[in-house]
Formats: sequence, structure tokens, C-alpha cells
Amino acid sequence: MNPPELTVVMPVFNEEAAIDAVAGEWLAALDGLGIEYELRIYNDGSTDGTAAKIKRLASRSPRVVVCNKANEGHGPTVLRGYREAAGAWVFQVDSDGEMPAGPFQQLWGERQGYDLLLGFRSGRASSLGRRIITRVSRLAVCLLWGSGIRDVNTPYRLMRKARLEEMLRVIPPDAFAPNVIISGLAVRMKLRIYECPVPHLGRRTGKVSIFGLKLWKSALRAFGQTLRAALRRA
Repeated sequence: MNPPELTVVMPVFNEEAAIDAVAGEWLAALDGLGIEYELRIYNDGSTDGTAAKIKRLASRSPRVVVCNKANEGHGPTVLRGYREAAGAWVFQVDSDGEMPAGPFQQLWGERQGYDLLLGFRSGRASSLGRRIITRVSRLAVCLLWGSGIRDVNTPYRLMRKARLEEMLRVIPPDAFAPNVIISGLAVRMKLRIYECPVPHLGRRTGKVSIFGLKLWKSALRAFGQTLRAALRRA
């Protein structure tokens, strides 16, 4: 294949029941764009049959690149994908199928005039705790960097690789919520930002891996990392 114009980074953890359908949906959508792309699937130490399923996916499509790794968490996994992406554009989406592939065409069509293109979650149904953390994350970005982004942690983001690389310099490799930091840095750097709604369908299979006290501890850790990133300069 020629060098990809687009790299899609998809972290996955214990999504045996969903990954075939989710990856298939994205491959079909990306094929429809008529561009060179790679779909990089990062298996973050899954304990179910996920590894076997993504291995079969890669054997059927040369555009699928699989990385099996020890469990580190969503944030470090996403950051590794960002650093290893070969495309001039980098898109991140989760593997749970909560945000569909259809709206991506709109983001891709708008890319030339922007540096960061976000699909904010529309109609999202989540627990009270997660809703509070989402709002606090948005407030933290506003206070530390400024306003301008509606959904600071959305896992549906298209980024110009050259600008992404600038931001990665100040993000710790173990960041729990790197996308929040990226949103804040994008505001501070006055990047050209585009947002559009993407329906949030909710989880159809599997279960959320972080909840309860672990969720709140992780949120506190993410806030500390976000604060430290805000105090640094790229």
C-alpha cells in the first residue's frame, strides 16, 4: 500500500462480542472514502477472545494493523497509537460501538479548514458519576486553557498529525485521559476546531471496566495530570 493519508487508532479491551461488527462497520465506511488508510487496533491485554478475533480481521484485510500489548489502560494505549500513526491525519474511536461510523464522512469532508475535528456525544445516557466527571473535565479545560470545546473527552476525534505531534510533547505517557489534555492544548494553541454531533448509541455488549471508587480515583488522577500539563509549555 501507499503511505496512508489517515490512521485510525482503535483501543480494545475485552470486546470479543463487539469487535467484529465494530471493525467491520469502520472498514466499510473508510473504504467508501476512496483513500489510503490504516486501522490500527491496540489490544490492551484482553482476557477474553478478543486477540483471536482481531488476528482474523488482520488476516482478511491488509489495512488492519494489530498490536497486542500488556494492559496499561485506555490513555497510554491511545497515546501509543497516536505516536505510531503513519497517516497525515489521525482519528481515534473506541471499539465498543457506542459512536457509529456514519458521521465520520462529515468530519473528513471538513478537514482541510481545521486542525482538530470533534464529534461530540449526542443523546448520551450514562451514570450520574460519569456525567459529573464529564462536566468537571469540561470546566477544568475552560479554567485552565479557555472555552471552545463542548465535549473535551470525546473518543471521536480527527487530528492533523503535525499539530498532534506538538501536543504529545507535553503529555505524560501514562496519562489517564490524554484526550482531555489534547482538547485543552488545542484551545491554548488556538488551533482551528470543528465540532458536530454524533449519536451516542450506548454499549450493546460487554461492560464498563471502570466504575465506583475506581472511577473517582481515576478522575482525580486525570485532573492532576491535566493540571500539570497546563503548567507546561510545548
